[in-house]
Amino acid sequence: MLSFIRFVFKYKNGLVDKIMFYVSMICAAIVIFNVGYVTDPALGKLLGKTIHYLFFVLFFMIALRESSSIYALKKIAVEHYAGLVILIYFVFILIARFAGFGALSVFSREQWVYLGIYLIFIAELSKSTLFFDNFYFNPTILFVISFLVLILLGTVLLMLPRTTVEAPLSFVDALFMATSAVCITGLSVADISTNFSMFGQTVVIVLIQVGGLGIMTFTGFFGYFFSGGFSFKNQLMFGEILGENKVASVIKTLLTMIFITLLFEFLGAILIFSTLESANFPNLGSMVFFSIFHSISSFCNAGFSILSGGITNEAYKFNYPFQLALSSLFILGGLGFGIVLNFYTYIKESILLYYHRWITKKNYKHKAWSFSFNSKLVLICNAIIIVGATLFFYFLERGNTLSLERGIDGEWATSFFMANAARSAGYNSVDLSFVGPPTVFLIMLLMWVGASPGSTGGGVKVTTVAVSLLNIVSLAKGKEYIEIFKRRIAGESVNKAFAIILLSLFVVGFSFFVLIFTDPDKSMKALLFESLSAYTTCGLSLGITPSLSMGGKLIIALTMLVGRVGMLTLLVAFIKNTTRRNIVFPEEKILF
Repeated sequence: MLSFIRFVFKYKNGLVDKIMFYVSMICAAIVIFNVGYVTDPALGKLLGKTIHYLFFVLFFMIALRESSSIYALKKIAVEHYAGLVILIYFVFILIARFAGFGALSVFSREQWVYLGIYLIFIAELSKSTLFFDNFYFNPTILFVISFLVLILLGTVLLMLPRTTVEAPLSFVDALFMATSAVCITGLSVADISTNFSMFGQTVVIVLIQVGGLGIMTFTGFFGYFFSGGFSFKNQLMFGEILGENKVASVIKTLLTMIFITLLFEFLGAILIFSTLESANFPNLGSMVFFSIFHSISSFCNAGFSILSGGITNEAYKFNYPFQLALSSLFILGGLGFGIVLNFYTYIKESILLYYHRWITKKNYKHKAWSFSFNSKLVLICNAIIIVGATLFFYFLERGNTLSLERGIDGEWATSFFMANAARSAGYNSVDLSFVGPPTVFLIMLLMWVGASPGSTGGGVKVTTVAVSLLNIVSLAKGKEYIEIFKRRIAGESVNKAFAIILLSLFVVGFSFFVLIFTDPDKSMKALLFESLSAYTTCGLSLGITPSLSMGGKLIIALTMLVGRVGMLTLLVAFIKNTTRRNIVFPEEKILF
């Protein structure tokens, strides 16, 4: 018997993984069916007991697999660490459920059982989907497909009866909401604060989190964590998806990206929690969920809120610390991973420096910390836009919507919040129906410019606009190249910047043109605003989103997907010529 176990786990480990995957998938499907579909109490009670039994079955299977695998290999390898962590979690939940007293009683709830089952399912799914060595996918096409799969999965989940409090969502409405969440846009055809149940709101925030970082990023992270390594082909594929040139740095970049994101979201949730008033919540759990939801939504620049009326809610409209907490999160998320990593490195090195200087009294040699050329350009562009947009919004709305704020501090806080939320976050603390036409134009311009490259924000990106403006200045001066910070911008970057701008105008124009036919009863200003907001994944609206026709909703959903993936990315994925011809034709000049 022992020899058979050693043979199976040494040479047939893939078969064991497949069995575990299908069993965990069945368990996960039963949990979704029970939580999202079952309304009959008797059937719900029966399925609840079934889920408990499945919980024990999965615990036994994981324990058997890990112990047998360790016995077969005669050592604890890297791929065993994740399984042992899950086993510790299972044991902890079992103790909490059987003990059920004191602080442990919190962990005896059903949600922790569901989480344990999904940990197993995610682990097995990552093992099954990570390694693509037997077939080839263009990483760009795989990136697009991953978004489509996530949107379809989210659509199915949002159509479940218990997702909503009242009537279930139709297919088109569920598809729209799933696309908006995955593409971190924030446009909504249903009020998630009143019409969505806790389960529905949880589905939305999970779609935002996975869509914000990209499903391939999460797949790579969990696959590496649960499998203990990457193949070389996987490193090449994820290197292209993450934009990492060095193959040796792919794993480090992937893990750091996940860690920093979760760290800032955790700190952001604590910051948001500190600004809340307990009188507005029924219990502590609601405050925690509220903080986590808005922290993830803000850092990912999604713009979804579980407040009735959004940030214009009377209980939060004048809560300026709360608005500043949200602002700090979506500004950080909109800066881009590279900039956030620079800040994280700087803070970590500073803490270590002072710790060794004042506590250990030892000399600490920290690494030289400096911003790269791209980081400097991104920071300067963001600083100019943040200051300029805040000033413009304040002076344009000082005698209008800002007159309703509490004092001069409230006016500046609201101006700062709106000026930055308009770029990509999608929150609004003032009613956009009452802002003046110049302010509407300012918001549309900010949405189009968007956030920074490599971030969760949308738009054509600040560097694209900066390079285009610098190129105009260089042409006016008679220079052939753009020079800034004692560096020369590559011609390829200039060409790409103008291509992105032209494609954005084409997509927004096409979406707006089609919406004129699908929704002729809406004003052209509102339709143009909606198209631009969808493409730039901002999420602001002049209030027409829920009343769009079925065709209008599908057009906006498609525009959100194109805006999130990138029109240039789609063109590269589907029409890129892989064969290069070493032929140089004679050069000609075009008259302008």
